[in-house]
Amino acid sequence: TFTAWCNSHLRKAGTQIENIEEDFRDGLKLMLLLEVISGERLAKPERGKMRVHKISNVNKALDFIASKGVKLVSIGAEEIVDGNVKMTLGMIWTIILRFAIQDISVEETSAKEGLLLWCQRKTAPYKNVNIQNFHISWKDGLGFCALIHRHRPELIDYGKLRKDDPLTNLNTAFDVAEKYLDIPKMLDAEDIVGTARPDEKAIMTYVSSFYHAFSGAQKAETAANRICKVLAVNQENEQLMEDYEKLASDLLEWIRRTIPWLENRAPENTMQAMQQKLEDFRDYRRLHKPPKVQEKCQLEINFNTLQTKLRLSNRPAFMPSEGKMVSDINNAWGGLEQAEKGYEEWLLNEIRRLERLDHLAEKFRQKASIHESWTDGKEAMLQQKDYETATLSEIKALLKKHEAFESDLAAHQDRVEQIAAIAQELNELDYYDSPSVNARCQKICDQWDNLGALTQKRREALERTEKLLETIDQLYLEYAKRAAPFNNWMEGAMEDLQDTFIVHTIEEIQGLTTAHEQFKATLPDADKERQAILGIHNEVSKIVQTYHVNMAGTNPYTTITPQEINGKWEHVRQLVPRRDQALMEEHARQQQNERLRKQFGAQANVIGPWIQTKM
Repeated sequence: TFTAWCNSHLRKAGTQIENIEEDFRDGLKLMLLLEVISGERLAKPERGKMRVHKISNVNKALDFIASKGVKLVSIGAEEIVDGNVKMTLGMIWTIILRFAIQDISVEETSAKEGLLLWCQRKTAPYKNVNIQNFHISWKDGLGFCALIHRHRPELIDYGKLRKDDPLTNLNTAFDVAEKYLDIPKMLDAEDIVGTARPDEKAIMTYVSSFYHAFSGAQKAETAANRICKVLAVNQENEQLMEDYEKLASDLLEWIRRTIPWLENRAPENTMQAMQQKLEDFRDYRRLHKPPKVQEKCQLEINFNTLQTKLRLSNRPAFMPSEGKMVSDINNAWGGLEQAEKGYEEWLLNEIRRLERLDHLAEKFRQKASIHESWTDGKEAMLQQKDYETATLSEIKALLKKHEAFESDLAAHQDRVEQIAAIAQELNELDYYDSPSVNARCQKICDQWDNLGALTQKRREALERTEKLLETIDQLYLEYAKRAAPFNNWMEGAMEDLQDTFIVHTIEEIQGLTTAHEQFKATLPDADKERQAILGIHNEVSKIVQTYHVNMAGTNPYTTITPQEINGKWEHVRQLVPRRDQALMEEHARQQQNERLRKQFGAQANVIGPWIQTKM
């Protein structure tokens, strides 16, 4: 842009530049540019090629700029000679501001503000053109086309231009300006369209060329207006009255339509919908309201201008239709501002509420997911019947494990309470998806209650099983303690009952018989002991059947079974009558022997003396 601007002046001296930071390094073309745009002669330049000559020429140019009241901050000749792009562009911008923009004066405003006001005045009659600055107001190209059409309407068919085709608008304006107005093409349409905020300096530089190009035509137009002013004053006043009425009606109608929209407080369920409402409100603030503000200001300006003209023409003051006074419009506008303020506050509060809700909902989902992941499989674990086939040691291990799970369960109580509290807060804040949150929370709470019940039930089952197995273990131990000596007694008894005996006298057999009778006297007590031992075993069986205990194995303390005890007892009972029979037979034999001995003695006592006598 700056290169094209410089060339638009240098061509008057028959020269051009191609590289702005290179071509101004020796200071010669810089001095020539200043002479062309100022119309004044600068000091004679140095023609040498050395660095000192170049610095001297640039200093002469900078001194000339400073003599025009321009403060050159941080711009030195050395930077220009060294080809510093930033400093060179800053210097050119300073020249443009001083010689192309500073002298612009429109309605008591000057320089940048004067140029902006000139653009606004020239483009005011054109729809879709709202010049508020030197960047985004020019992006659609209609501003440039309006400036050209205002002064040279035959060059552009403005009615065929479309706001949604900025490239065509910009290229049309640039081509027409270059071809018919001798304004070189300083901007690139694609750059302007593709940039969110076009460069302000570039736009100002290019627009100032339009101002200078049309300034002569503007002066001629002003002279013509003065000639026609006296003849057209009445018609203009009437037109102003009609324009005021129409503008007031349109503005009041727009306010009437807008206030209900701003007073609508229907909340949205999602952040996306509320963000869209906020975006719509921002569009209203950015796009829809500014033109209406301008219309209101223009309305007041037109009203005051009209009243002044009527007063100067000695005509009665203008009285608008009922309800269309400036005061009526101001009152309606005040209502609009109040509704707008309330709407903005409501929007921000709603967005904060939805942000809080979204945060809480996400927090609820995270905690719920973590809890559900932790509880997964816990119910099945608690419903296991592994304790039914476990040994006592395994039951004790299961109890320890269950105690650890109960501690873990208690630690998760806080998370469940937090989940319920978050769900309650979501309900209180009127969260749109509360039904699904409540359903999930209820499911978690129900599952938690069920886990608590199952945990208690499993603990009771484990403790009950432990108690039963401890009882059975005690019975097993008692059984073993009593079965072992009883078994030894029966084995000794069987050995004694089967032992062979050799006697020679009645006294010996009577001794054995007495001992046997004493043994028989102990049998009732032995039988009671046997029944007591079997009773212990029967009690174990009764516990197993009553409480459906699945025994994992046999008695760990002994290998003696009730069957063995009964078998040996039966054998003892069978041996006792056999022993009785044997003793009785032996006793009868000894009695027979005793009779024979006595008979032998009697006969021997008779025959003995006889033999002795005979001998």
